[in-house]
Amino acid sequence: MQHGSSRGVVFLGEPERRAETMATILLVEDDANECLLYENELRAAGHTVVTAHDGQQALNACENAAPDLVVMDISMPAMDGIEAMSRMLSKDHKLPVILNSAYATYKDNFRAWSADAYVVKSSDMVELKETIKRVLAESAAQSGE
Repeated sequence: MQHGSSRGVVFLGEPERRAETMATILLVEDDANECLLYENELRAAGHTVVTAHDGQQALNACENAAPDLVVMDISMPAMDGIEAMSRMLSKDHKLPVILNSAYATYKDNFRAWSADAYVVKSSDMVELKETIKRVLAESAAQSGE
């Protein structure tokens, strides 16, 4: 059963989705299943999502997609997330980055302190989505938007 709305068709029992895109997020995750889960959740929240599966792909995607925010895994092949973040921030020090790792121990790595936030991975996306919302709002406030 469905009903109409000014934003299009909404299925009952499903939360209404925003018509406009909230932000372009570069999602960097080497695990295909986690990447798909996060990508689907972030798209459902109204974001445009660009994915990369390692640090080098992330650098290329950052150049091409001009994301509003990066969600970065740390432990990845070829180039880890902290190195990729450092390279991104050397080009654009205002780019918001959220490190998203399965390991809380990376919080103690002083190189990780450059990130705007650190979220321990979970299949429950609430903390990550709330952190994204907060970091985007802080970034907009700093930009004077």
